Parts: sequence; C-alpha cells; structure tokens
Amino acid sequence: MSGNQPVLEIRNLCVDYGLGDQAVRAVRDVSLTLHRGEVLGLAGESGSGKSTLAYGLTRLLPPPGVVSGGEVIYHPREGAPMDVLRLSDAGLRKFRWAETSIVFQGAMNSLNPVYKVSTQLMDVLAAHRPSMSRADRLARARELLALVGIAADRMDSYPHQLSGGMRQRVMIGMALALDPQLVIMDEPTTALDVVMQRQILRQLVGLRERLGFSVLFITHDLSLLVEFSDRIAIMYGGRIVEQAPAERLYRDPLHPYSDGLLHAFPPLRGERRELTGIPGSPPDLRAMPSGCAFHPRCPKAMDACRTQLPRLGRPALLPESDADRTVACVLHPTG
Repeated sequence: MSGNQPVLEIRNLCVDYGLGDQAVRAVRDVSLTLHRGEVLGLAGESGSGKSTLAYGLTRLLPPPGVVSGGEVIYHPREGAPMDVLRLSDAGLRKFRWAETSIVFQGAMNSLNPVYKVSTQLMDVLAAHRPSMSRADRLARARELLALVGIAADRMDSYPHQLSGGMRQRVMIGMALALDPQLVIMDEPTTALDVVMQRQILRQLVGLRERLGFSVLFITHDLSLLVEFSDRIAIMYGGRIVEQAPAERLYRDPLHPYSDGLLHAFPPLRGERRELTGIPGSPPDLRAMPSGCAFHPRCPKAMDACRTQLPRLGRPALLPESDADRTVACVLHPTG
C-alpha cells in the first residue's frame, strides 16, 4: 500500500429499494476509506449489502434502488476531490472507466458472444478515447491481453472459444483499459474452480503492484480475502461490523460474526479443526431485529444486544498498535 492517501471515501452511505413507507434499507450508514494502492476486501453472506454498496457508490443501482443519504468522495490524481453522487451525466461518464472501473459478478459471461475479443476491447477505447486511431486501439488491445497473460493470437477469438479463466482475465484487462485508479471487483471468481481463482487473484495483485491502482474486492469467501487483501471490512445486515488489517482479523477476530465466517471454511495447513459455521439465516431487511442485527444468531449474545445498536468504533481496551481496528459489538465498548 502506497502511503495513507485516500482514493475513495464513503461517508454514511445509505441505499434503499423503493420509496416512502415501503422502502427497504439495504445499506445503512456505511463509511469506508480506500487508500491508494490498497486492496480492501469486503466480506459477508449473500444479502448483506455488499453488491448494493458497490452499485450505489458507482451510481449503477437498478430501479427501484436509490441512494438515500451520504457522500462518496473520490480523490483524482490531479484536481480537487469530487462527490460522485453529485456528478453530472458528463462528469459521471468521465469518472467511469477512466477513474473507476468495475468487474461484475458473473463477469466471464459479460462478454458479447457475437463479437471477437479484439472488437470488444477496442470498443471501450473508441467510446472513451475517440481521438485514438484504429491502429493505436488495436495495439492497446494487444497490450491489455498481454498484461493479463493472454497470447496475442487470441485477439480474434470469440468468447465461447476461451476458457472461463481466460474470459475472466479479458474482463480484468478491459477494466484496466483506461488506466483507472480504482477497480471494484464484485465476486469475480465465484464461478471458477479454486486453482483458477488463485491464479487470477495472484495476477491481479501483481498488476496492482505494477500499475498502482486500488482494489475494492467483494466476496462471500473470507478465505480469499485473508490471503490477498491489505485490510478487510465485514458487512452484516447492511452495516459494517468490523474493519481490520487482514492478518489481524484472521488471527484475532473481534466480532462474533467475523469469527463465525472464519470458522466456516477449512484451513489448508495446520491441524484439523471442526467447522462450526453460523446457525440460522441473515436477517430479513424488511423486518430487522431490534438492537444488534446479529444477536438472534450470536453465540455470545447478551440482554444488551437485544436493545442496543452498537456503533462502529475503536475498542477502548485495544493497544495503540491496533489503532486501525474498529468493531461494532457490545463485547468491545468503544472509547
């Protein structure tokens, strides 16, 4: 991670589906900061609000989704910070792809099946860099394929002629076409086998170190994030319940939900241990539990958990070396 300069600041972001009394709040007062050159992992079960957060901060929410509060402050390479939620259509067009790109869930099926790979890569450049000549666009397309480890002779292939891993790498190359500062990856490796997942993620981390972009990596698989992220944020019921450096969260999770996620997958090394998982199901966003949303499933729940909504903050009893850790749990009162 290159310093502590922020590239993206999410402040008290709220996202609703629907309007008025019928609205369902899917993201609740989320605040996150992503630094330059950092990989920030965002983990949680399906329905926790991870993808909604990504679509909200990029203004890609499908109807009836709407951002109902908060700010998304983006820090460009040059010039003053900007609130993404207040950008005009023209400003938003410049922001997307050139400054921030996104690799969607199920991305390897996002390629158009009737166009060659070269055509689809060049279309991005033609739309956002209209002054580029066709020869320059073709050269850049070859460069992007080489960047993600695909031979130039695949330029004229159709998507069905590529393996799942190759299609995924084409999408990553497309996301990097305009040299963005921030790449958002929404469960991009879900449909791939474990070996291919690791290959693509190692390649992604290598590209991050080489090109210096930041990554917001969203997944339900916490084991992936522990291995490849600098920091991890855990999301439950539309809220962030814990943030910590990846190694610290793996060694000593503070929130019972984080601990449950970590014990839901088997370790690749060390002694065998029993997988415990998390009983029950995520909360219904239309009828959230009182107090802490996790208390109906929490093995450490107390009476206070049913009435108090814990706020995300730094636990008062943590040492100074853990100044960058935050948690929302009554077991760890904040100072």
